[in-house]
Amino acid sequence: MDKLIQIGEIDDGCRGLLPLVRVIRRGIYPIVQILIPIVLIIYGIIDLGKAVIASDEKEIKAAQSRLIKRCIYAALIFFVVTLVTVIMDIIGNGGSDSDTNSWSNCWNAAK
Repeated sequence: MDKLIQIGEIDDGCRGLLPLVRVIRRGIYPIVQILIPIVLIIYGIIDLGKAVIASDEKEIKAAQSRLIKRCIYAALIFFVVTLVTVIMDIIGNGGSDSDTNSWSNCWNAAK
């Protein structure tokens, strides 16, 4: 029964948004942080492979440049999501405002 009370309190802290926060935390968040960088790198490798098969030096150099840019973009996407999470945790834990603490509790409950 205590667990039900805690879940109810957390959902009240989320103002009824706990299901939405769970979808973001478990679904959208991993896609943005993991899947998008992997897809970017795979597309870069495919482009480079096509250029190598075509045996065109100019196309190979262009494909190498695109692959490097896509790897940088992938790293930036991964670390921006991580940085936003760290900043939100600092804001959520550092403030004395009850709204901030309830948001932090809501985000952690969605794990």
